[in-house]
Amino acid sequence: MTELSVSATDADTAAAPTAPLLETKNLTRHFRIGRGFSPKMLHAVDDVSITVDRQEIVALAGESGSGKSTIARLLAGVYKPTGGEIYYQGRALSSMRSRRDQLAYRSDVPMVFQDPFSSLNPAFRVSHGILRSLKLHRPDLTRAQRSEEAERVVEAVGLTPSAEIMHRYPYELSGGQRQRIGFAQALAHKPKLILADEPVSMLDVSIRIGLLNLMAELRSSAGVSFLYITHDIASARYVADRLVIMYAGHIVESGPTEEVLANPKHPYTDLLLGAVPDPRAPLSLGVEGDTGEPPKVIDPTPGCRFRWRCPLVVDECHHTTPTLRRLGDGHNAACHVAQPALGTPPDQPSQR
Repeated sequence: MTELSVSATDADTAAAPTAPLLETKNLTRHFRIGRGFSPKMLHAVDDVSITVDRQEIVALAGESGSGKSTIARLLAGVYKPTGGEIYYQGRALSSMRSRRDQLAYRSDVPMVFQDPFSSLNPAFRVSHGILRSLKLHRPDLTRAQRSEEAERVVEAVGLTPSAEIMHRYPYELSGGQRQRIGFAQALAHKPKLILADEPVSMLDVSIRIGLLNLMAELRSSAGVSFLYITHDIASARYVADRLVIMYAGHIVESGPTEEVLANPKHPYTDLLLGAVPDPRAPLSLGVEGDTGEPPKVIDPTPGCRFRWRCPLVVDECHHTTPTLRRLGDGHNAACHVAQPALGTPPDQPSQR
C-alpha cells in the first residue's frame, strides 16, 4: 500500500518538464467488507490510468457508485491506494513522506466538495476558513497580507463586496455563494489543480452555469487545471476539454469531449447520452437498452462489468476484461466490439 506524499522542490519539477501535471498509473482502491474468515473485497477503483495536463479541464463522468469520488479522495490523500501510483509533475507521490512535502502537494492540489452546506463550519465567519488556509499553506504572509489575499480571492470568484461577504456566517449565504467560497478557499493556496467533486450537483439549475463559467475563468486567469467530477454529461460538455467515462471502477471511454459525445464507442456512453433529457422528445418512462443488473464490484469475476446491461454483449465479454484501445485520434474505449474510426492504426493499448 503506497503512502501519499510528494516532493515540491524545484529539482523535482525540473526533472520532468514535459510530464503531465497529474497522472495515475493502474490506480487501484479496494475496501474490505465483512469480518471473520471470509471477508469480501469491494473493488471501488481498478487499474485506472488518467492524466491532467496544465491549464486543462478534464471531466470524470459516470453514474453513482462508479468510483469517481473515490478517485478524487485518492488524489487528495484521503485514501491510500491499494495498488498503482499517482504522479505529480512527474514525481511519484509514494516516494516522498515528509509533512512538508505533503502540505506542498495539498496546497497545489486542493479539493472543492460536493455539499456547500456542510463544507463550511457554521460556527465561524466565512473569512475563517480562507485565513486558516493561508496561514497553513502560505506562512510567509503577514497577517495584513493574509487579509488582503483573502479579499482578493473572494473577489476573484465573483463575490463582492469582499469585506462584507467575509464578515458573514455560512447560513447568511446562498448555496451558490457558499460553493464560490469553497473555490475561494482552494484558490487561496495558489493551486495548480483543483479537484472539483460534483461542485454544482446540489445547486439550482439556474446558478450552475455561473459556477461552470467560474471554472473556465479560473483556468484562463489563474492557470488552474481542474478534474471535474460529475454525473451530468451536459455540464461536462459545456466546460471540459477531455471526457473520461467510468463504470464500476473501470474507465470505459476517454477522449476529447466533443469527439466522445459525437461518436461514442462504448455502449455505456451511449446509455448515458440517452439518459440526458430532451425537452423536444415525448415523455419516456425509461432509457431504451438500459436492462439487466447493476454492476458487480464485490469480488468481481473477469469480464466486462457492463455485460449485464449491454445490448451488444458477446461471449468474450463474459471471460475477458477489456482494456482501453485507441479507436480514434486521442479517443480510447475498453470494449471488445467497438470499432476504430476510419484511418486509425490497428488496436493499441492506451494509458490515457
